[in-house]
Amino acid sequence: MTKQRGREEPVDFQPVEPVDMSVREAVESLIERAAEMHASDLFLTSDEHVVGIAVRHLGIVMPLGEVHVAEGRRYMNYIKSAAGMDHAERRRPQDGRWIYRGAGGREIDLRVSIVPTLHGEDFCLRLLDRHLQLRSLAALGLLRHQQDELLAMLNAPSGLILVTGPAGSGKTTTLYACLNYLNTGSRKINTIEDPIEYAIPGVRQSQVNLHIDLDFPDLLQGVLRQSPDVIMLGEIRDPLTARTAIRAANSGHLVLATLHSPIAATAVQTMLALESLPHFLASSLRGVVSQRLVRTLCPACKTKLDISESPQTFAEVKAWLEPGQGNAIYSAAGCQQCLKTGYVNRTGVFEVLVINRELRSMIAQGCSAVELERQAIDQGMLEFRRVGLVKVAQGVTSTEEVLRVVPAEYLGIEM
Repeated sequence: MTKQRGREEPVDFQPVEPVDMSVREAVESLIERAAEMHASDLFLTSDEHVVGIAVRHLGIVMPLGEVHVAEGRRYMNYIKSAAGMDHAERRRPQDGRWIYRGAGGREIDLRVSIVPTLHGEDFCLRLLDRHLQLRSLAALGLLRHQQDELLAMLNAPSGLILVTGPAGSGKTTTLYACLNYLNTGSRKINTIEDPIEYAIPGVRQSQVNLHIDLDFPDLLQGVLRQSPDVIMLGEIRDPLTARTAIRAANSGHLVLATLHSPIAATAVQTMLALESLPHFLASSLRGVVSQRLVRTLCPACKTKLDISESPQTFAEVKAWLEPGQGNAIYSAAGCQQCLKTGYVNRTGVFEVLVINRELRSMIAQGCSAVELERQAIDQGMLEFRRVGLVKVAQGVTSTEEVLRVVPAEYLGIEM
């Protein structure tokens, strides 16, 4: 395999496929390498003469290299076979699943997606490592008071809790952490997912199956007849699911669900756009958690800029800093330990919007997202701008990373 020539080569990779390696060995070598890097996705993309190979590492696509198109198609056929997919079908999208068993009994759940493109098929293999433990709430990256607010929501007997953010922002991880906290055996918990990413002992998990027209609304209606205390919905994406979730929350269930909404305050408008009635939404909504994922700086190579003579830099978030924090800004450098990226992991940046009496009244009256956010901030909510400042002041991440992940309009920055 030859090295792909791109704009940047953050990692010094060895060739992926020695000439004496079989197709099976080559594909498994790619999967093992992606797993070792803790990559979330492995990509095979068809161009006219080559198939490009890349991974998504800490949210960033990193090229591994490329193979001749004929060799790449052999890789693709092997993956299709392992995932139980149709070899002959090359004109329509396909989805499949492959439980890869590697060295030492390690199991990796591969969700395979194929889409036809100009020069052939593109493959995306989502890696779900079954040996990874569910995260606790404390490990998500919530600030201390934000965690306390989320715990208060979870300890409520009923209501709707929404987790919002764009695709790939860690919403499902947050939901699983919430379920892990609630899963004490004292409440019956049912989930409706697409797909089920991790099996949780003690939780009744159901999966959407579009091949038989079994979607979220159908499963939700069935689950409600199972007498659950807690219901987790993978996603609210249509009016029927939105209305049913609100009705369930109003009838005594604790409902957790994800929603595509850029910030916490706009989740209300998104639910209203899905034909939710303002009065019922106001009475059921307990809170909204909005999030992004930022990469954390590598402790071995991050560089320090002393700003002790400019204490005003973090003055507005000083109340949320520990002694000794806020005297420096750190930036990414890059070393062998972090694959020359300057970052080693990811953590969450959160807005936690707690719905109280004033906000319920505003939702019922149809107030705008701007008005809701202003009221929430007045009541103590930390918006993305200040949470990002806290993370930078703590030395967890860099200013550049916060600017990369959170749109400038939500940071109060003029571009």
